[in-house]
Amino acid sequence: MAVSFWDNRASYYDALMRVRVGNDMIHWVRFFLKGVAETASKGRDVFGQILHLRTEAEQQILSLGKRAPTARQGLNLLYRNPVVSAGDLATGLAISTPTANALIKDFERLGVLRESTGRQKGRVFVFDRYLRLFVS
Repeated sequence: MAVSFWDNRASYYDALMRVRVGNDMIHWVRFFLKGVAETASKGRDVFGQILHLRTEAEQQILSLGKRAPTARQGLNLLYRNPVVSAGDLATGLAISTPTANALIKDFERLGVLRESTGRQKGRVFVFDRYLRLFVS
């Protein structure tokens, strides 16, 4: 797995110091380019995981029958905003709140969404399988 510049900030500052003290620009450029390559590799890997998740989620949505088109639009909304309320879905999809709540129940049953507040009112739902791809 790639390591960020932040995780290697001491090495980054050491490389900059070598430029300042010893005019060793080549060392810094190599360090920097290695970091760029690792970051790009990590981005490519995460993108592949997103595509896999998307394919899997869309296959699950097909089981919803006549709700599948609305569910697909809801899934697209979740990729832009992975933390939502029923109101967010209702507004974003131009559907009624009861329809949004029914869609949320379907998404919960399929494992697409997880309720995160533990409350009965003002509930917030998380597309955590998607969010976890960015913190691994």
